[in-house]
Amino acid sequence: MSLVRLKIKGISYSQTQNGAYALILNEVEGDRKLPIVIGAFEAQSIAIALEKEIKPPRPLTHDLFKNFADRFDIVVKQVIIHKLVDGVFYSSIICERDKIEEIIDARTSDAIALALRFNAPIFTYKTILDKAGIFLKFSAKDKEKEDSDDSIMVDEILQEGETVEIDSDPTGAYKELNIEELHKELEKAVANEDYEKAAKLRDEISKRN
Repeated sequence: MSLVRLKIKGISYSQTQNGAYALILNEVEGDRKLPIVIGAFEAQSIAIALEKEIKPPRPLTHDLFKNFADRFDIVVKQVIIHKLVDGVFYSSIICERDKIEEIIDARTSDAIALALRFNAPIFTYKTILDKAGIFLKFSAKDKEKEDSDDSIMVDEILQEGETVEIDSDPTGAYKELNIEELHKELEKAVANEDYEKAAKLRDEISKRN
């Protein structure tokens, strides 16, 4: 079966499922998105790996795994999302040590969190993308800025009649802060290990730059 390479488009809070987050994967050579609902802890771990400037004072579980693997010369070569059953994605981590490859079953959120830390590519099969891949719905205003990923604001993701709204700052509180205040709040959030808030602040800072 043909493999399709994916990249991370974004991650945000799901308005439709309490405590859940939507991880959006984008095919590298195409426009389809693969939305995956993940938990709060995994969302924070992925957000920290994406935001290079956020350095947790203590290693998270996925950081610990990376440190452990480095110590024993284990390398994550790639991650493959290989199965979709009843809305649940199943993934495999392809590891290598002493030129011997091993395949480890993993939750997709954990697999992606590790792939980011090892700079490993993420793939899925074409059949899965054909089945679950979607096109994002943009407002008329957003379509005018479609060429710039940073300026695209996603109103909602439609899949099987279910809506997941994407908004990194639903209350609009961060828009009232200036850049200096945002950086202070970011430092405070990292010190308090509130990585969810830290990721949202980094999103707002990135929009201003």
